[in-house]
Amino acid sequence: MSRKTVNERTSPFEQIKRVNDAGQEFWSSREFAEVLGYGDYRNFEGVVEKAKIACFNSAHPVGDHFVDVTEMVLIGSGAERPVKTIFLSRYACYLAIQNADPKKKQVAQGQTYFAVQTRRQELSDESIEEERRILLRKEIRLHNVQLADAAKNAGVVEPLDYAIFQNHGYMGLYGGLRQDDIHRLKGLKKSQKILDHMGSTELAANLFRATQAEEKLRRDNVKGKKAANQTHKEVGAKVRKTIQELGGTMPENLPVVESIKNIETKQRKKLGGSTHSPIEIKE
Repeated sequence: MSRKTVNERTSPFEQIKRVNDAGQEFWSSREFAEVLGYGDYRNFEGVVEKAKIACFNSAHPVGDHFVDVTEMVLIGSGAERPVKTIFLSRYACYLAIQNADPKKKQVAQGQTYFAVQTRRQELSDESIEEERRILLRKEIRLHNVQLADAAKNAGVVEPLDYAIFQNHGYMGLYGGLRQDDIHRLKGLKKSQKILDHMGSTELAANLFRATQAEEKLRRDNVKGKKAANQTHKEVGAKVRKTIQELGGTMPENLPVVESIKNIETKQRKKLGGSTHSPIEIKE
């Protein structure tokens, strides 16, 4: 565990920030209370409890943001004694400061600090998610071409047959839902592709379905449209079962997000490149 090197002009909230060996930042509730001007820590405990309730009501795991620990602190004689404290994540600090005494000058400063820092983190997370989506979407475009080739070798030749084959993969992964069903469920327009409106988690599940279906078709030398369809459905169902066993959200329940085409266009504009969409691969 380490502390960040600071100077006198650094925010007092930065000065008491700690960073663990994994690079995760956190704050001690006792130090946090002191910076906020709470002379008696017991008065701050009620603030933390309100913050925990706000965290729970926001559907965030309380245990991920509020960690009860016992620390050894120095007392007047130079000896140490154990005291109970709570390690707070940045989000936990943000919630705590929203429930602290607004009359305290330090609280007002903290509200500004954590509001700004939390927003910066959100923007950073959004940027990472966009990059993941772009990468995964490109991979799916590529692997859908390879999957189509493997399906063709199995006997899926005509466009209608391939559409049926693709539906079997979706049915396995989405609990019996066909592509049109997913489209309607997610409230997308006819012109919108479901793959373009998937977040990285859903894209990754579909990429895994596509790659594993292709490999199984080739490895098992599957022949015939019926056998190919069944293989694709079974692979999709296996991916779904894995998600379920891991406690993940079923893909049909994941939210619809901004079109990947809009994100790609914004990135090309930033780089000063063409705003035309990339060549579409039939999927």
